[in-house]
Amino acid sequence: MDVKRTFAGLPWWVTWVAIPVIALVVFGSLIAHIVGFLVGLLFKILIFAALVGGIIYLVRRFTSASSSSRGDW
Repeated sequence: MDVKRTFAGLPWWVTWVAIPVIALVVFGSLIAHIVGFLVGLLFKILIFAALVGGIIYLVRRFTSASSSSRGDW
């Protein structure tokens, strides 16, 4: 079965309007779940990166401050 021949005799609105609307109705909750999962995962990755960067900043700041205050140079 050739897909091009199947859609060739149909009006443009069937191909570009009706079929996508049917796909959204059938798979809409699945698409929303996947998009929500990806957004949540991206948010968690950004929070993780910010926390790791903050810890690295604080450790470097306090270790350099403690080494300069001891006068070991």
